[in-house]
Amino acid sequence: MKNISPIFTKAWKNLERNYQSFKDVHMKEMFLRNKNRFQEFSINFDDKIFFDYSKNRIDQKIIENLIDLAKETHLEDAIKSMFCGKKINVTEGRSVSHMHLRGNILDENQNNFLQNIREKVNISLKKMKSFSEDVIQGIWRGYTGKKITDVVNIGIGGSNLGPKIMIQSLKPYRNHLRFHFLSNIDVEHFNDLLKKIHLETTLFLISSKTFRTQETLTNAYSIKKFFLKKAKNEKHMNNHFIAISMNIHEAKKFGVKSENIFKIWDWVGGRYSLWSAIGIPIVLSIGFSNFKQILAGANSMDRHFYESDFKKNIPVIMALIEIWYNNFFKFETTAVLPYNYCLRNIPNYLQQLGMESNGKNIDRNHQTISYQSNPIIWGGSGIDGQHAFYQLFHQGTKIIPCDFIGSVCVHDSDNEKSFTRDHHDRLMSNFFAQSEILAFGNIKKEQNICKKSNDILYIHKFLFGNKPSNSILIRKITPYVMGSLIAMYEHKTFSQGVILNIFSFDQWGVEFGKKSANYIFSEINDPLKKKVQYHDSSTNGLINLYKKWKIRY
Repeated sequence: MKNISPIFTKAWKNLERNYQSFKDVHMKEMFLRNKNRFQEFSINFDDKIFFDYSKNRIDQKIIENLIDLAKETHLEDAIKSMFCGKKINVTEGRSVSHMHLRGNILDENQNNFLQNIREKVNISLKKMKSFSEDVIQGIWRGYTGKKITDVVNIGIGGSNLGPKIMIQSLKPYRNHLRFHFLSNIDVEHFNDLLKKIHLETTLFLISSKTFRTQETLTNAYSIKKFFLKKAKNEKHMNNHFIAISMNIHEAKKFGVKSENIFKIWDWVGGRYSLWSAIGIPIVLSIGFSNFKQILAGANSMDRHFYESDFKKNIPVIMALIEIWYNNFFKFETTAVLPYNYCLRNIPNYLQQLGMESNGKNIDRNHQTISYQSNPIIWGGSGIDGQHAFYQLFHQGTKIIPCDFIGSVCVHDSDNEKSFTRDHHDRLMSNFFAQSEILAFGNIKKEQNICKKSNDILYIHKFLFGNKPSNSILIRKITPYVMGSLIAMYEHKTFSQGVILNIFSFDQWGVEFGKKSANYIFSEINDPLKKKVQYHDSSTNGLINLYKKWKIRY
């Protein structure tokens, strides 16, 4: 990849001028000027996902300059480099090839690296299929001969969030197995899990790429202790413990037999790993054929991203608009607002995807950046948010660009429809209303009503509008669509990293935090009970107070 600072491009200078002349233009004016704005600023993907970005503070000239920014920073070359398997994860010396877990869009016969990947992926998929079918059909049994009823995924970060969001989103496709996710080392979370499961009918999936992640291993070893206390014999672990890792040695050392280890590879980043064997919980939950549909949907988005002109390329447009707001308007956060209960936790997944990937302050030239990298990503269920934080959206002093995500169709039975016929229409009425009010406000309408009635409080009822948003309308939440949706955000994140000249695939800040925590853990459990004194006065004081109170407790 080329290492070009965006602020030194011609496009960036043009965007600075665009901002000065455009910053006070209201969206009402934009829509009045251009009657075809909705058609011009929207993209239909596969007739399954419709992306409307017309309610943004942009015009055609700004979009052209943003696309020029992508071209000047050589985004197209970077996309090709990633898909061809080049080592674009420079700081870790790795390729970034998670896309090839979900199918090819290039001719693999012309690339030995891709050919090798496809062979490995096919072997892994075959093993995942066989294993999942045995568990679902009751052939795989616990050590007492009982069928598996529960599955516990022990992992953190991408090893937790990816499978979790897919299983939650695709609830209508789920089978009889019950799923639990153990990521938190908080003892309250651990104890709560143990109350919900029976060890002799539970399968434990230890998902850790390195098999050295401290939170995951802490939980895994504690589960192992509880299991052996009941089962008495280590050989019974063979019926209940599965490892998903690239560190085969450490997985075996833990006690997982070779046949129960599913391999992943160093070219699969943790937060991009749900397409790999890390997705085994998904396969167990919805079946292998549905998992293949997830991969197919993602592969279709890969093709869209790779082949589409930037003017009609959803991930690229999303990335550019967010850069426009974060760096020129100084809008520092993005809210993700799902209007579908199945998608309620997608903001958590996108938080990690965006902020862990692009939350950097050093560029690819190894220099401190002077511009904004990734915005703060947050959000929550749209309908609940309307009675919580939307007031700030509408009348607060901060402007927060939003991604509204809603669906046309829902999964319900004929029996349920008779009772809930108008629920979804009411929900989606709010979806449409909120983006409209954010964009256009109510100033004229409210002012006229209030002045006629002599209401002296009319000024407090003003909604100025001009608050930007994207609307992502999904035809129906299916495995195929979920694959496409997640891949869309992955490629958005990649595009931003390229344009902003940062490395998106490492997370050294997170790694240092883990090392520091391990050191403090040894201080807390110091057998000599020495007073801690090697940190700052605040950290020393807090650790020593913790140790003091711990003894009393």
